[in-house]
Amino acid sequence: MQSQETKSIASEAAAFEDMHRAFAAFRETNDEKIAQIEAKLSSDVVTTDKLARINQALDETKSRLDRFALEAGRPRLGGTMKSDHADREHKTAFNLYMRAGEASGLKAVEQKAMTAGSGPDGGYLVPAPAEREIIRRMTQVSPIRQIANVVEISTHSLRRAFSFAGPAAGWVAEADPRPQSANQQIADMTFPAMELYAMPAATQTLLDDAVVDIEQWIADEVGVAFAEQEGAAFVNGNGVNKPTGFLAYPTTPQASWAFGKLGYIDTGVSGAFPASAPSDVLVNLVYALKAGYRHNARFVMSRETQALIRQFKTTTGQYLWEPPASLGATATLMNFPVSEAEDMPTIAADSLSIAFGDFSRGYVVVDRTGVRVLRDPYSAKPYVLFYTTKRVGGGVQDFDAIKLLKFGTA
Repeated sequence: MQSQETKSIASEAAAFEDMHRAFAAFRETNDEKIAQIEAKLSSDVVTTDKLARINQALDETKSRLDRFALEAGRPRLGGTMKSDHADREHKTAFNLYMRAGEASGLKAVEQKAMTAGSGPDGGYLVPAPAEREIIRRMTQVSPIRQIANVVEISTHSLRRAFSFAGPAAGWVAEADPRPQSANQQIADMTFPAMELYAMPAATQTLLDDAVVDIEQWIADEVGVAFAEQEGAAFVNGNGVNKPTGFLAYPTTPQASWAFGKLGYIDTGVSGAFPASAPSDVLVNLVYALKAGYRHNARFVMSRETQALIRQFKTTTGQYLWEPPASLGATATLMNFPVSEAEDMPTIAADSLSIAFGDFSRGYVVVDRTGVRVLRDPYSAKPYVLFYTTKRVGGGVQDFDAIKLLKFGTA
């Protein structure tokens, strides 16, 4: 009889094969559609519908692979990891607080660790393994967190000095005097960590069940909720009580790019790619990025936009979009990885629907250490609410590392 792990591996391999079969069918059908257009200036309705169905099947298969990847990396939190005495003491006290509301043990643990017994809104720190699991799940679900520079802090904000023109540098002979650096314009960039919260509910029956892993339960409940909220903020957040998304910054045509703005390339057509040679604008977008950033660059777009780009071909007939080459890999466009971010805008007049760049240099995610939980057995009787908070910030740290594609004219 097959084990659960063996079945999971087989299912993932089957989904991977399904994606490649679907893409082969997509190419065949799309080529058929193109031939029909060339022969009679229009495509057959049946062929168009078939292409749409295959495109949807590709998206569904990709979603299956994403779920397999999420589950494959999901460690269990209960009782399998070695920990020192302090970790075990924290885990026991946290378990008692979550199940019965007894907080004296957690207060003692946090006093020993020289931390406050509760935050400004109350609550107690979750054990380190549960915090790591929450962060891991956030990373799996939040596409920008996966590709950005993630910095942990213990204060309210991250501050960085940034030179408009880069650090002064030059060549000198061994015995030559070192010239004094010219005055540089320095920007003081601040990325505050804002409060993100979720409030899962549980029945007392669930909490009384000794078999239920409470740490795993809270990680499951809040991890995805946190990821969805921060994923939207990292793209479109206005910076008011949330991170500043990279699309919220001022933009300018790449020809007149300046520090503090993101440069863009336009398609020249309102709300669409050009009818002739549409992939040329993607080439222009790639080469708008300096060579030093391109080696680690990737495309960021919604699944809907990616479905449209799947039809693009080179002049030699090769498709620009390719499915993942192996299990756990990502799809590529023009040999650059593609990150799906459903919070990216759909293609419309003057929309900034595609981003390209080195996000590890261009965007920073700020994590303040610690996830807190406040137990509330009164507000929603007979349920027990768990007000869970984490502080997260984010913003653009290098405005030259990310370029945008604008679906409009300059």
